[in-house]
Amino acid sequence: MPEQYDRLLEETDRIRSRSNAPWTKDGAGVTRKDTQIAALAHQDAYADSSDRHRILLIGGLDGSEADAAAAVSVMESYARSQRLRNRIALSVIPCGNPDGLGLGAGRGNGSGGDPSTGYPPEGGFFDHETDPESRYLWRYIGFMAPDCVIEIRAGDSVRWEYSGDAHIRVVSALNAAPMLEGGSLLSALASGRPNDLGSVHGFRLTAPTDAWGAQLRRLAHALDAGHGVTVSRARSALAARGDRSPLEVAAALAPRYGDTLDPVIYTKGVAISGRLRLGDLTNNVSSFAEGVEALVAPYLSGERSWFGGSAGGANHAGLVWCDEMFEASGDARYRDLLVSTADLYLGNEAGAPPPPCDPDYRTEDFFFCGALMGRAYALTGEVSYLDVQTAFLSNAGIQQDDGLFWHCRSSPYYWGRGNGFAALGYAETLTHLPKDHAERDALIEAHTRHLDALRRLQRPSGMLSQLLDFSGSYQELTATCMAGYAVARGLRLGWLDDSYTEFANSLWRAASERVGLDGGVVDGCTGTGAARDRRFYLDRAAEFGQDERTGNLALWFAVEMARLRRAASGNTALSAHLEG
Repeated sequence: MPEQYDRLLEETDRIRSRSNAPWTKDGAGVTRKDTQIAALAHQDAYADSSDRHRILLIGGLDGSEADAAAAVSVMESYARSQRLRNRIALSVIPCGNPDGLGLGAGRGNGSGGDPSTGYPPEGGFFDHETDPESRYLWRYIGFMAPDCVIEIRAGDSVRWEYSGDAHIRVVSALNAAPMLEGGSLLSALASGRPNDLGSVHGFRLTAPTDAWGAQLRRLAHALDAGHGVTVSRARSALAARGDRSPLEVAAALAPRYGDTLDPVIYTKGVAISGRLRLGDLTNNVSSFAEGVEALVAPYLSGERSWFGGSAGGANHAGLVWCDEMFEASGDARYRDLLVSTADLYLGNEAGAPPPPCDPDYRTEDFFFCGALMGRAYALTGEVSYLDVQTAFLSNAGIQQDDGLFWHCRSSPYYWGRGNGFAALGYAETLTHLPKDHAERDALIEAHTRHLDALRRLQRPSGMLSQLLDFSGSYQELTATCMAGYAVARGLRLGWLDDSYTEFANSLWRAASERVGLDGGVVDGCTGTGAARDRRFYLDRAAEFGQDERTGNLALWFAVEMARLRRAASGNTALSAHLEG
């Protein structure tokens, strides 16, 4: 990290610590050199409605120290002015190109890229070899969805420029000129439907040091002269997504996921289960069950093999729908298939994980094994299934003192979905564990310590990160959905108290905003093995649009939230809190 950036962050921390401005530290991205792009999010940054103008200020895109210093100076002027704080909800990215600070203005990012141009970025989210900054900034700003973005530059005279459909009164009051160049961040944000949401207009302010505070006040006055707060198209699109009920989100996801079972794997099985649960909630389970029967007919007849010759836990967990199909149809073949698969996990040596599980105790297996063993116990009443699972969780030894889980014993990284698997594994186990089971209290204690740790690391947007303790890493949907499912399930079935309700709501709101009206999803980590390298996790591709893994887990979360809200409907206070 350049020394100049260190000093810049020290100054932002000083301003933040001594001011009353309601900023939360966040990260807008990660460079190729592992430098986190710092951000400060205002408490209203992600609010659907606010009586303040939601503005994001960004500086230093071309590596100019003077531009980055200008952003910090504007931040300080804002912190000192009660009037500005009353009228503007200012979020700040002091320097969008931190690695460029040590190189000089216009010399790129030191990795062969240039974050000041090349927008909208295409491909390489977020593992681009030369220009990860532009990918991170594009998605971070798009899903913050401010009412406008201001790029600040140092200069000898005052000049305002605008992009997009900025209000004519504001443009006139600032005497702003149209921004003509292509490829800039502001121009791209103001065009079309960035991030499949909507546009965000912008202003570029070039000014000398002694003019920045006055120009910010000038902008506030110009904005106030309009007709209230002008909401960006991007914010309106996010509000429309977030205002949907869980059932509406599930209905958008169900047509896109759960209609295939080749190969048999959890990414497909979870969606089939989600469809059946959605059918149960909408009194249409027989229709969904008929679809499942058609899918599995070649397997039940013996025409096709369920798993083939190299199956593992991910494949076995592809049967999480079997108990629901048994309940819907009464066909004992579904019960017998699940139980015979669960039997593969019996007979492990003392202190060792069940035979199909990785001996390194990967968190994926917490879910794969738990999903099978809990269901097998529910179907048979045989407690040995639960004994195997509870011993597996207790012996893993990868939960750390802070409550989070390493990916496995040899991979000491807090991977987002890895922790999602842990949360799901505990939730699936506790769903079926009798209240008088000897290990129940210990498992609940470990589970709640984990959820509390996740809650502490939740981003201002409500999302969880690809690497939970590396806030600049991308905001990842599968981890958010898995944690949300676990919290909603625990609230509904009673092992979590009402203090977790707001956590469930915030995870749900964040996840629903990242599910499009057509069921497309935003930034779900691609399939990932375990590694001993942090960069491996940072560079895992983020899927956008159609993705079975992400869409299936989002469907499960949506249906579980719908179940929770339905269960709470008889409790007026809790129901109001959930609808919050």
